[in-house]
Amino acid sequence: MRQPVERTPVWMMRQAGRYLPEYREVRAGIPFLQLCKTPDLAVEVSLQPYRRYGMDGVILFSDILISVEAMGIEVELGDHGPKLPNPVRAQSDVDRLAIPDPTDKTDFVLEIVRRLRRELNDEVPLLGFAGAPWTLAAYMVEGGGSRNYMEIKRMMYTQPKVLHSLLEKIADTQALYLNAQIEAGVQAVQLFDSWAGELNAEDYQEFALPYERRVFEQLNRANVPVILFLNGCANILEQMATSGADALSIDWRINLADAKKRVGDKVALQGNLDPCVLLGSPEGIEHKTREILKAGGGQGHIMNLGHGILPPTPVDNAKTFIDTVKSYRHF
Repeated sequence: MRQPVERTPVWMMRQAGRYLPEYREVRAGIPFLQLCKTPDLAVEVSLQPYRRYGMDGVILFSDILISVEAMGIEVELGDHGPKLPNPVRAQSDVDRLAIPDPTDKTDFVLEIVRRLRRELNDEVPLLGFAGAPWTLAAYMVEGGGSRNYMEIKRMMYTQPKVLHSLLEKIADTQALYLNAQIEAGVQAVQLFDSWAGELNAEDYQEFALPYERRVFEQLNRANVPVILFLNGCANILEQMATSGADALSIDWRINLADAKKRVGDKVALQGNLDPCVLLGSPEGIEHKTREILKAGGGQGHIMNLGHGILPPTPVDNAKTFIDTVKSYRHF
């Protein structure tokens, strides 16, 4: 970790997805949750972007709410976002949740990991992932996505003990889930705390950071780098660096060079091209990508987007991004 490299490694969050025609062909007529739970299909869509672009990592195709369903909450997944018809609103709801055995409730995920390792034959690393406690709690309390996170913040301010008990249960579930992925063969893991950027620094310190740490402290992480992603991280970057992660995946709202100065040699950084840049011209993509690569300096940096690739992204533009990184040399 953090060794000088001639060329910066690159992959894309949500690199397997709706921007690819081959993904849409596989997905046609199949509910998203069924796709996640069918190893043959999930392996295929995991490998599609790697076959097309040759990025430096393959990430398991799944969804962060798979483990939430395993805890005992109904989850509906579709193209217009997740719905959880029975949200968590009281301690009695938390008490009904299980901390599931991942080999029992989510063995299809582990089978996908095992098959991907065989298919890749160590050509590139295989990444696993899970949702962070705050972000999963947000979905569980809101009943789906949200613009203002009113319900979970209401719980945070009026029933903090209930929220803490929920976050503890989620953290222990995610640690077991990630450890099972590691045992099955993933070579790095990423924890997605996508919505913790909705918190101010004080609330992040109390309700998100301790539970990120709780996950990381339980991981069997020898030789398995751990990445923490947080969207909207500018005001809490230094706190994120104390989470126990080996690398921080950051969004585009913060300058990479400034971020490197702020965290020093504590962690590596991943990111942070605005996904909307890939909707622009090839010349613009090359320019913005090279700016970030220059700021990364060829050490302690993984090139990526600042969030997931957008479905309308032209496939040729994604190729321009990957090819620009692969052709850039630091020395």
